[in-house]
Amino acid sequence: MIRKLAFAATLLLSTPLFAQVPVEATMAVPRVPGQNPNGMHIYIRAGLKTHLAGQHDYPQFLADWSKLLTAKGAVVDGSLHAPSAEELATTDVLILDRGDTGFTTPVERAALQAYVKRGGGIVVLHDAECGPDPADMASLVGAGKKHGEKNYTLEASVPYTIVDRANPIMAGMTDLTLTDEAFFKMTWATNPAPHILATAIVADTPSAAGHAGEVAPQIWTYEHTLPGGKPARAFVWMQGHIYANYANPQIQAMLLRGIAWAAGKPVDTLVDYKPAPRPAG
Repeated sequence: MIRKLAFAATLLLSTPLFAQVPVEATMAVPRVPGQNPNGMHIYIRAGLKTHLAGQHDYPQFLADWSKLLTAKGAVVDGSLHAPSAEELATTDVLILDRGDTGFTTPVERAALQAYVKRGGGIVVLHDAECGPDPADMASLVGAGKKHGEKNYTLEASVPYTIVDRANPIMAGMTDLTLTDEAFFKMTWATNPAPHILATAIVADTPSAAGHAGEVAPQIWTYEHTLPGGKPARAFVWMQGHIYANYANPQIQAMLLRGIAWAAGKPVDTLVDYKPAPRPAG
Protein backbone atom coordinates (compact mmCIF):
# COMPACT_ATOMS: atom_id res chain seq x y z
CA MET A 1 0.00 0.00 0.00
CA ILE A 2 2.79 2.42 0.89
CA ARG A 3 4.49 1.71 -2.44
CA LYS A 4 1.25 2.35 -4.32
CA LEU A 5 0.70 5.67 -2.54
CA ALA A 6 4.28 6.77 -3.26
CA PHE A 7 3.90 5.87 -6.93
CA ALA A 8 0.62 7.81 -7.18
CA ALA A 9 2.18 10.86 -5.55
CA THR A 10 5.11 10.77 -7.96
CA LEU A 11 2.74 10.49 -10.93
CA LEU A 12 0.68 13.46 -9.78
CA LEU A 13 3.71 15.65 -9.15
CA SER A 14 5.07 14.88 -12.61
CA THR A 15 1.96 16.18 -14.39
CA PRO A 16 1.74 19.82 -15.63
CA LEU A 17 -0.81 20.63 -12.91
CA PHE A 18 1.83 20.13 -10.24
CA ALA A 19 4.85 21.21 -12.29
CA GLN A 20 7.07 23.57 -10.38
CA VAL A 21 6.73 27.19 -11.65
CA PRO A 22 9.37 29.81 -10.77
CA VAL A 23 8.02 32.23 -8.19
CA GLU A 24 8.94 35.26 -10.31
CA ALA A 25 6.84 33.93 -13.21
CA THR A 26 3.72 34.08 -11.07
CA MET A 27 4.27 37.64 -9.86
CA ALA A 28 3.62 40.89 -11.72
CA VAL A 29 6.59 43.24 -12.07
CA PRO A 30 6.18 45.85 -9.32
CA ARG A 31 5.44 49.38 -10.46
CA VAL A 32 8.21 51.92 -9.87
CA PRO A 33 6.95 54.28 -7.14
CA GLY A 34 6.31 57.74 -8.54
CA GLN A 35 6.70 56.68 -12.16
CA ASN A 36 4.11 57.56 -14.78
CA PRO A 37 3.76 54.26 -16.69
CA ASN A 38 2.14 56.05 -19.64
CA GLY A 39 4.92 58.61 -20.08
CA MET A 40 7.23 59.02 -23.05
CA HIS A 41 10.10 56.53 -23.08
CA ILE A 42 13.51 58.18 -22.83
CA TYR A 43 16.91 56.50 -23.09
CA ILE A 44 19.95 58.44 -21.80
CA ARG A 45 23.20 57.34 -23.44
CA ALA A 46 25.91 58.72 -21.13
CA GLY A 47 29.61 58.00 -20.73
CA LEU A 48 32.47 58.12 -18.28
CA LYS A 49 33.42 61.54 -16.91
CA THR A 50 36.22 63.43 -18.67
CA HIS A 51 37.95 66.81 -18.33
CA LEU A 52 38.28 68.83 -15.13
CA ALA A 53 36.05 68.96 -12.06
CA GLY A 54 32.60 70.27 -12.97
CA GLN A 55 33.11 69.61 -16.68
CA HIS A 56 31.81 66.84 -18.97
CA ASP A 57 30.15 65.05 -16.06
CA TYR A 58 28.16 62.55 -18.11
CA PRO A 59 27.52 60.09 -15.24
CA GLN A 60 26.12 62.92 -13.12
CA PHE A 61 23.78 63.88 -15.95
CA LEU A 62 22.54 60.29 -16.15
CA ALA A 63 21.92 60.26 -12.39
CA ASP A 64 20.33 63.70 -12.10
CA TRP A 65 18.25 63.72 -15.26
CA SER A 66 16.94 60.19 -14.89
CA LYS A 67 15.41 61.43 -11.62
CA LEU A 68 14.27 64.76 -13.07
CA LEU A 69 12.68 63.22 -16.15
CA THR A 70 10.95 60.55 -14.08
CA ALA A 71 9.52 63.30 -11.87
CA LYS A 72 8.37 65.02 -15.06
CA GLY A 73 6.33 61.98 -16.11
CA ALA A 74 8.76 60.09 -18.34
CA VAL A 75 9.77 56.42 -18.30
CA VAL A 76 13.56 56.57 -18.23
CA ASP A 77 16.28 54.06 -19.01
CA GLY A 78 19.96 54.61 -19.70
CA SER A 79 23.53 53.44 -19.45
CA LEU A 80 27.18 54.23 -20.14
CA HIS A 81 27.09 52.18 -23.33
CA ALA A 82 25.34 52.49 -26.67
CA PRO A 83 21.76 51.19 -26.52
CA SER A 84 20.99 47.92 -28.24
CA ALA A 85 18.36 47.49 -30.93
CA GLU A 86 16.11 45.88 -28.31
CA GLU A 87 16.48 48.89 -25.99
CA LEU A 88 15.82 51.34 -28.81
CA ALA A 89 12.72 49.41 -29.86
CA THR A 90 10.80 50.87 -26.90
CA THR A 91 12.41 54.33 -26.97
CA ASP A 92 10.67 57.54 -28.06
CA VAL A 93 13.69 59.81 -27.71
CA LEU A 94 17.39 59.04 -27.29
CA ILE A 95 19.45 61.59 -25.34
CA LEU A 96 23.16 61.56 -26.22
CA ASP A 97 25.38 63.03 -23.50
CA ARG A 98 28.77 61.46 -24.07
CA GLY A 99 31.78 62.77 -25.95
CA ASP A 100 32.46 61.46 -29.45
CA THR A 101 29.33 59.37 -29.94
CA GLY A 102 30.11 59.52 -33.66
CA PHE A 103 32.53 56.67 -33.04
CA THR A 104 30.32 53.58 -33.26
CA THR A 105 30.68 49.93 -34.11
CA PRO A 106 28.84 48.62 -37.21
CA VAL A 107 26.26 46.97 -34.94
CA GLU A 108 25.69 50.18 -32.95
CA ARG A 109 25.45 52.24 -36.14
CA ALA A 110 22.92 49.84 -37.68
CA ALA A 111 20.76 49.97 -34.53
CA LEU A 112 20.83 53.78 -34.51
CA GLN A 113 20.05 53.99 -38.23
CA ALA A 114 17.08 51.64 -37.85
CA TYR A 115 15.86 53.65 -34.85
CA VAL A 116 15.90 56.92 -36.80
CA LYS A 117 14.30 55.24 -39.82
CA ARG A 118 11.29 54.28 -37.75
CA GLY A 119 10.99 57.91 -36.61
CA GLY A 120 12.87 57.78 -33.29
CA GLY A 121 13.91 61.15 -31.87
CA ILE A 122 17.43 62.23 -30.84
CA VAL A 123 18.64 64.94 -28.45
CA VAL A 124 22.33 65.87 -28.68
CA LEU A 125 24.12 67.63 -25.84
CA HIS A 126 27.51 69.34 -26.13
CA ASP A 127 30.20 67.23 -27.85
CA ALA A 128 28.05 64.12 -28.31
CA GLU A 129 27.93 64.80 -32.05
CA CYS A 130 31.71 64.76 -32.38
CA GLY A 131 33.18 61.90 -34.42
CA PRO A 132 35.24 60.83 -37.43
CA ASP A 133 32.51 61.48 -40.04
CA PRO A 134 30.69 64.78 -39.41
CA ALA A 135 28.64 64.43 -42.60
CA ASP A 136 27.20 61.16 -41.35
CA MET A 137 26.29 62.77 -38.02
CA ALA A 138 24.77 65.70 -39.88
CA SER A 139 22.47 63.31 -41.72
CA LEU A 140 20.96 62.32 -38.37
CA VAL A 141 20.96 65.52 -36.30
CA GLY A 142 21.55 68.40 -38.72
CA ALA A 143 25.27 69.01 -38.15
CA GLY A 144 28.42 67.17 -37.20
CA LYS A 145 31.64 68.11 -35.42
CA LYS A 146 34.93 66.71 -36.73
CA HIS A 147 37.01 64.95 -34.12
CA GLY A 148 40.57 66.28 -33.91
CA GLU A 149 39.86 69.71 -35.41
CA LYS A 150 40.22 72.93 -33.46
CA ASN A 151 36.56 73.83 -33.67
CA TYR A 152 35.92 74.86 -30.06
CA THR A 153 36.49 77.82 -27.77
CA LEU A 154 37.11 75.87 -24.55
CA GLU A 155 35.77 77.62 -21.45
CA ALA A 156 34.62 81.10 -22.46
CA SER A 157 31.61 83.38 -22.69
CA VAL A 158 28.78 82.08 -24.86
CA PRO A 159 26.41 85.03 -25.51
CA TYR A 160 23.16 83.74 -26.97
CA THR A 161 21.14 85.57 -29.57
CA ILE A 162 17.71 83.95 -29.84
CA VAL A 163 16.90 83.97 -33.56
CA ASP A 164 13.48 82.29 -33.33
CA ARG A 165 11.70 83.69 -30.31
CA ALA A 166 8.34 82.37 -31.53
CA ASN A 167 9.48 78.76 -31.38
CA PRO A 168 7.76 77.08 -28.39
CA ILE A 169 10.99 75.32 -27.37
CA MET A 170 12.50 78.76 -26.65
CA ALA A 171 9.60 79.98 -24.47
CA GLY A 172 11.05 82.07 -21.64
CA MET A 173 14.56 82.08 -23.10
CA THR A 174 16.43 85.40 -23.15
CA ASP A 175 19.69 86.49 -24.73
CA LEU A 176 21.61 85.25 -21.72
CA THR A 177 25.37 84.64 -21.59
CA LEU A 178 26.77 81.37 -20.25
CA THR A 179 30.30 80.52 -19.29
CA ASP A 180 30.73 77.32 -21.26
CA GLU A 181 32.20 76.12 -24.56
CA ALA A 182 30.97 76.95 -28.06
CA PHE A 183 31.62 75.06 -31.29
CA PHE A 184 32.15 76.30 -34.84
CA LYS A 185 33.39 74.91 -38.21
CA MET A 186 30.52 72.44 -38.24
CA THR A 187 29.50 70.27 -41.19
CA TRP A 188 25.86 71.14 -41.89
CA ALA A 189 23.07 69.18 -43.50
CA THR A 190 21.61 71.02 -46.48
CA ASN A 191 18.64 69.02 -47.74
CA PRO A 192 16.87 69.64 -45.50
CA ALA A 193 18.79 72.18 -43.45
CA PRO A 194 18.41 72.44 -39.67
CA HIS A 195 16.27 75.18 -38.13
CA ILE A 196 18.46 77.49 -36.03
CA LEU A 197 17.03 78.63 -32.71
CA ALA A 198 19.99 80.49 -31.21
CA THR A 199 23.49 81.61 -32.19
CA ALA A 200 26.53 82.90 -30.31
CA ILE A 201 29.55 85.00 -31.20
CA VAL A 202 32.71 82.89 -31.07
CA ALA A 203 34.92 84.08 -28.20
CA ASP A 204 38.52 85.12 -28.76
CA THR A 205 40.38 82.16 -27.27
CA PRO A 206 43.64 80.48 -28.40
CA SER A 207 41.76 77.46 -29.81
CA ALA A 208 39.43 79.76 -31.78
CA ALA A 209 42.23 81.68 -33.50
CA GLY A 210 41.03 82.94 -36.86
CA HIS A 211 37.36 82.43 -35.97
CA ALA A 212 36.84 84.89 -33.12
CA GLY A 213 33.85 87.11 -33.76
CA GLU A 214 32.11 84.66 -36.08
CA VAL A 215 28.43 83.96 -35.49
CA ALA A 216 27.90 80.23 -34.97
CA PRO A 217 24.62 78.36 -34.38
CA GLN A 218 24.47 76.72 -30.95
CA ILE A 219 20.85 75.52 -30.61
CA TRP A 220 18.75 74.03 -33.41
CA THR A 221 16.11 71.52 -34.43
CA TYR A 222 16.24 69.12 -37.36
CA GLU A 223 13.35 67.41 -39.11
CA HIS A 224 14.18 64.90 -41.81
CA THR A 225 13.35 61.52 -43.29
CA LEU A 226 15.96 58.88 -44.04
CA PRO A 227 15.47 56.99 -47.32
CA GLY A 228 12.73 54.42 -46.84
CA GLY A 229 11.98 55.68 -43.35
CA LYS A 230 9.49 57.80 -41.42
CA PRO A 231 9.88 61.49 -40.46
CA ALA A 232 12.28 61.92 -37.52
CA ARG A 233 13.33 64.78 -35.27
CA ALA A 234 16.52 65.89 -33.53
CA PHE A 235 17.18 68.71 -31.06
CA VAL A 236 20.71 69.96 -30.39
CA TRP A 237 22.19 72.10 -27.60
CA MET A 238 25.91 72.73 -28.06
CA GLN A 239 26.67 73.66 -24.46
CA GLY A 240 26.98 71.49 -21.33
CA HIS A 241 30.77 71.67 -21.00
CA ILE A 242 30.16 73.21 -17.57
CA TYR A 243 27.81 70.83 -15.79
CA ALA A 244 26.31 73.52 -13.52
CA ASN A 245 24.64 75.09 -16.58
CA TYR A 246 22.16 72.21 -16.70
CA ALA A 247 20.62 73.64 -13.53
CA ASN A 248 20.02 77.07 -15.08
CA PRO A 249 16.19 77.42 -15.04
CA GLN A 250 16.02 78.78 -18.60
CA ILE A 251 18.29 76.04 -19.94
CA GLN A 252 16.49 73.29 -18.04
CA ALA A 253 13.06 74.34 -19.33
CA MET A 254 14.42 74.63 -22.88
CA LEU A 255 15.91 71.14 -22.71
CA LEU A 256 12.68 69.65 -21.36
CA ARG A 257 10.77 71.20 -24.25
CA GLY A 258 13.39 70.10 -26.76
CA ILE A 259 13.25 66.53 -25.48
CA ALA A 260 9.45 66.42 -25.74
CA TRP A 261 9.54 67.95 -29.23
CA ALA A 262 12.13 65.42 -30.45
CA ALA A 263 9.94 62.61 -29.08
CA GLY A 264 7.05 63.87 -31.18
CA LYS A 265 5.04 64.86 -28.12
CA PRO A 266 3.43 68.21 -27.28
CA VAL A 267 6.32 70.53 -26.48
CA ASP A 268 5.18 71.26 -22.90
CA THR A 269 4.51 67.62 -21.98
CA LEU A 270 7.42 67.44 -19.51
CA VAL A 271 7.44 71.07 -18.35
CA ASP A 272 3.75 71.05 -17.40
CA TYR A 273 3.51 67.49 -16.06
CA LYS A 274 1.52 67.12 -12.86
CA PRO A 275 1.63 63.71 -11.15
CA ALA A 276 -1.64 62.09 -10.23
CA PRO A 277 -2.51 62.53 -6.54
CA ARG A 278 -1.55 59.57 -4.39
CA PRO A 279 -4.42 57.63 -2.89
CA ALA A 280 -5.15 58.47 0.72
CA GLY A 281 -4.32 56.05 3.47
